[in-house]
Amino acid sequence: MLRLRRTATAAAVVFTVATTAVLGVAGPASAHVSVNPKEATQGGYGRFAFRVPNESDTASTTKVEVVLPENAPVGSVSTMPVPGWTVVVEKRKVDPPVEVHGSQLTEVVSKLTWTASGDAAVKPGQFQEFPVSMGPLPQVDRMVFKSLQTYSDGNVVRWIEEPTPGAEEPEKPAPVLTLTPASASAAPSAAPAGQAEADDDDEDTDGAATGLGIAGLVAGLAGLLLGGLAFARTRREAAPKA
Repeated sequence: MLRLRRTATAAAVVFTVATTAVLGVAGPASAHVSVNPKEATQGGYGRFAFRVPNESDTASTTKVEVVLPENAPVGSVSTMPVPGWTVVVEKRKVDPPVEVHGSQLTEVVSKLTWTASGDAAVKPGQFQEFPVSMGPLPQVDRMVFKSLQTYSDGNVVRWIEEPTPGAEEPEKPAPVLTLTPASASAAPSAAPAGQAEADDDDEDTDGAATGLGIAGLVAGLAGLLLGGLAFARTRREAAPKA
């Protein structure tokens, strides 16, 4: 029994060490600039946040630059204020124009640059999110947002490598937003849904009527039975005694 306990303890120690080693290697690789959520629908609008973790042990992140892909222009792009940060919006000409709510736009946002002021920089061990509203989203499979992260010591990390589906993640991957086609069955299902509700109402009404009919029949049978018993009792009482 003692030997078995020692073997189990040794196995547990080996498993713990191996798990720690694996997590220790995997942790830093996942700490890169990303866009959240990671999926959206083509033609729709959405609120997205560029999440920027600080990977330095000694310096703070003071500037973040996000480039919108040239092959996927977006007509409407707006930023949400981030306390302690200023944002500069750069634009570019597009041809053909991008349609937004019936209007033809010949100019779209090409780059967003956030810069920290005062003590708002992203410190070691922290992260910051930069919210953006975008739409209508283009008819493409994905949007790749090449990004640059500048630190207070002058170091610039270029998150610009495009991930390849099915391949190993690159060392400095760019944030990727996956876009899926809008569901063709979403709109037609609205009319049948109303009809289904009406059918459900009819079924409920029929069920209620059937229940009431059965209850009435039971009550009638009970009354008939009670009436028969009363009649028999009356006959017994009226019969001449021998």
